[in-house]
Amino acid sequence: MKLSADLKAFADRIGHSFNRPDLLLRAVTHASISSATRDDNERLEFLGDRVLGLVMAEALLEADVNASEGQLAPRFNALVRKETCADVARQVGLGEVLKLGRSEMISGGRRKEALLADAMEAVIAAVYRDAGFDAAKAMILRLWGDRVTTVEADARDAKTALQEWAQARGQTPPDYVELKRDGPDHAPVFTIQARLDDGQAEIATAKSKRQAEQAAAKALLDKVSQ
Repeated sequence: MKLSADLKAFADRIGHSFNRPDLLLRAVTHASISSATRDDNERLEFLGDRVLGLVMAEALLEADVNASEGQLAPRFNALVRKETCADVARQVGLGEVLKLGRSEMISGGRRKEALLADAMEAVIAAVYRDAGFDAAKAMILRLWGDRVTTVEADARDAKTALQEWAQARGQTPPDYVELKRDGPDHAPVFTIQARLDDGQAEIATAKSKRQAEQAAAKALLDKVSQ
């Protein structure tokens, strides 16, 4: 089979020429439009997650030969988490070429963070299956760019750091309360409050519940750490 013009342009953006174009087509096909004759990308996503993990683990070891496991683990998590994969997907315009069912398109599927992240992992697997580990590694390192070397030395997410702060002082883990949800279903905006046992609290707003929780946790951590 031949790639359509949009998929050919996408392949150019990620820097890989497919020997098996069907792999790329499968990688961008969401379950909402799959059929008996058209496979979705879920199995590729499963594989791509593992390929990405190996590449990032190796890259981090090479980037800092003196880092301990305790330092490497949070950096690794920051590089492979869904938000990062979705950022890379947006960077290469993956949302524009996704094959989605009508209901998923109406609900804004091309912009959904989880959907973009899953598809990015599927694309990684497609390159791996098409040309092997070295080709997949080269693409990942190219697309992730300086994220590997600029990831924060202590990349623990704010919720983890706040929980550790609270537990070290004999408090229970922070509570996260959804105060408000605005906007249409395909582009919601969440307002979350993070609160500690002692009553200290901060509020943040973001386009996903997780991002809002993280932002609220960071604001509260900054407050109590002053």
